[in-house]
Amino acid sequence: MHIPQVQWEQFIILVLYVNDILLASSDVGLLHETKRFLSSKFDMKDLGDASFVLGIQIYRDRPRGILGLSQKAYIDKVLSRFGMSNCAPGDMPVAKGDKFSLHQCPKNELEKNDMERYLSNPSMDHWKKAKRVMRYLQRTKDYMLTYRRSSHLEIVGYSDSDFAGCLDSRRSTSGYIFMLAGRAVSWKSVKQTLIASSTMEVEFIACYEASNHGLWLRNFITWLRIVDRIEKPLRINCDNKVAELYSKNNRSSSKSKHIDISSWL
Repeated sequence: MHIPQVQWEQFIILVLYVNDILLASSDVGLLHETKRFLSSKFDMKDLGDASFVLGIQIYRDRPRGILGLSQKAYIDKVLSRFGMSNCAPGDMPVAKGDKFSLHQCPKNELEKNDMERYLSNPSMDHWKKAKRVMRYLQRTKDYMLTYRRSSHLEIVGYSDSDFAGCLDSRRSTSGYIFMLAGRAVSWKSVKQTLIASSTMEVEFIACYEASNHGLWLRNFITWLRIVDRIEKPLRINCDNKVAELYSKNNRSSSKSKHIDISSWL
């Protein structure tokens, strides 16, 4: 397949998922040319501006430079499926101090996240906690991610971790979120692969994982050539002062010498 080359000031982004295609371009003429080219090669139907993709509803206010992404329709579908369309809204998805253990469902060995690990043999306690999540979704289903046009683009990351939060493996769960123009664009939460011995270590590893993703994200956005440049250096916010200190002095001590060398690179 070949699409005629254009000057680098113009760009077009083509996103594919199964048989759905999203197109975004800096030039309307290039957009229409690409549509004509694809239509000549494949049996396609132009649905116009994307309004609903992968369970996400898209809102636009072009004069104000606002783009919104909502999952209200999908949440309503989930609530209806489990007979909770009219449930009372909840303030928090998980109560403080809530812990899950494989001892409550010993046949399950999944290790994806707190809810998925217990799908094969859930207890009543797990069901109550799942209902708590759905009550939280009932309260927040009208919220959406809102992005505003901005002339200043800087990727800012935040990392955090608990300490030995998994009762079965004693591994910690860390996560990160990245903001672009003040809005979330990428996030992840996952159990660490090792058993850490201190809060400094888990926070240090969480920051390392966030840094890896942040560098990829910045390079990806730069490669797209959507903007002239992305602010450097990359900022990662961490709430552990000791981990921050170790990341800056690059020295080993009796408390950090066991940390894998990859986390220092």
